[in-house]
Amino acid sequence: MVQSKLPNTTSSSFSSICQLIEETGALDMAIGKTDFKCPQELLDLAVKYFNEGYNNYAPLEGIYPLRKGISDMIKMHYGHEFNPKTEVTVTAGTIQAIHTAISSVVKDDDEVIIFEPAFESFAPSIVLNGGRPVYVRLKAPAFKIDWEELRKMVTSKTKMIILNSPHNPTGSVLSENDLLQLQRLTNGTNIIVLSDEIFESIIFDNQIHQSVSRFEKLIERSFIVSSFGPLYNVNGWGISYCVAPEKLMREFRKMQQIQIYNVNTPLQYALADFLPKNMSFEDTSELYQGKRNYFNRLLDGSLYQVIPAQGGYFQLLDYSNISDETDVEFSERLARDFGIATMPASAFYHEKGKSRYVRICFAKENSTLEQAAERLLQVPSTTAL
Repeated sequence: MVQSKLPNTTSSSFSSICQLIEETGALDMAIGKTDFKCPQELLDLAVKYFNEGYNNYAPLEGIYPLRKGISDMIKMHYGHEFNPKTEVTVTAGTIQAIHTAISSVVKDDDEVIIFEPAFESFAPSIVLNGGRPVYVRLKAPAFKIDWEELRKMVTSKTKMIILNSPHNPTGSVLSENDLLQLQRLTNGTNIIVLSDEIFESIIFDNQIHQSVSRFEKLIERSFIVSSFGPLYNVNGWGISYCVAPEKLMREFRKMQQIQIYNVNTPLQYALADFLPKNMSFEDTSELYQGKRNYFNRLLDGSLYQVIPAQGGYFQLLDYSNISDETDVEFSERLARDFGIATMPASAFYHEKGKSRYVRICFAKENSTLEQAAERLLQVPSTTAL
């Protein structure tokens, strides 16, 4: 008899959406897939290392040239230098890195604070390690942290606080004041911070990404996770990284060696060669800010309420002026009746409330954004305004 270790976890919302897309043929604006190719030079380097036979195991922590490049990039952007030998580890994607970080420190009865909406893998990773997720809702419509509420949720059992900025699915970003508040909150405690910064390269409106790497008192208690995927359009390569002070990274590597051990070797070499001359985030941010602006202009004057994303390549749409349906019902109707797939925001909450938001991915060519807007604008309102 099999007793589930995750009895409250059903099949992934993302899998359900993918099935709906396959069934209906709807235009996929739900999943975080970009329309853009990885740089040709990077692709050529990958082919080179495959052909030259770099197909054996890489070191557990990743090849040194790539770890050194990661360290140099972080220093260039944020001013702090992580030791590539002891404080940088290459991982098989962001979800693995986050799960490994949680597994490294969370034990039975530990509490871990998650800000909702949150990516669906966070809570199961906590539960699998005997911990208890503690949910704090970001305050709509700007989806900001209520620091007074957070202080009330911190207890003697609080082991970890998980951050995500730029935020998926809302596109909100943490400010310098937010990080200073976190620094004050955790000062003098044993709380560990896990910061998911996968979209650090995509920040809009002349803002600056406030990485935990900018704050020395936070660095000493933090795992910071990021990825090459959004920067180089290689999400499917599944290569990310984690940086942390040596005392935390030592525990992280103990877990990694029994969870995955090896990350794709030839792709590590390709990234190591490509990274030193391609560390700037400016072009990536400019591209996606243009896509955000173009898509949102297409919806100007409509009944959809849009608070422009401040980072990343996801945008929430508030459809409460159009329908009283739940977001799951509305998303399904959009796919079946109007040929456009969106992600219901409730997929990012542990309790399915009365969310009236759907998430779209605007990492698309303009022609795709135009098709998406055209289909969204066809939806008639059934709500009395």
